[in-house]
Amino acid sequence: MLLARVIGNVWSTKKKDEISALRLLFIQPLGKSLKPDGNVLVAADEVGAGFGELVIVTQGSPAMQAFNKDKLVPVDAVVVGIVDNLEMDDDVGGKKK
Repeated sequence: MLLARVIGNVWSTKKKDEISALRLLFIQPLGKSLKPDGNVLVAADEVGAGFGELVIVTQGSPAMQAFNKDKLVPVDAVVVGIVDNLEMDDDVGGKKK
């Protein structure tokens, strides 16, 4: 799983039936310092996240099973949580701030 920031919405009028009801978001993965780290992704939204929110994202096989445990859904990333609060040690990644 990773932390990311919602940076936009994706609209698609034609999609496979398996994802026709899914809301899609642009998300920016974040590193240990909560700064952008990596490429922007498109993620299906299972929890109703909004623009600017900090979210928890799962990828790969777990993402494909997030909506339906019996049938794989063709997605690479899914927003599975919205972060309400975040506490981190000042000693992030072995380096003192």
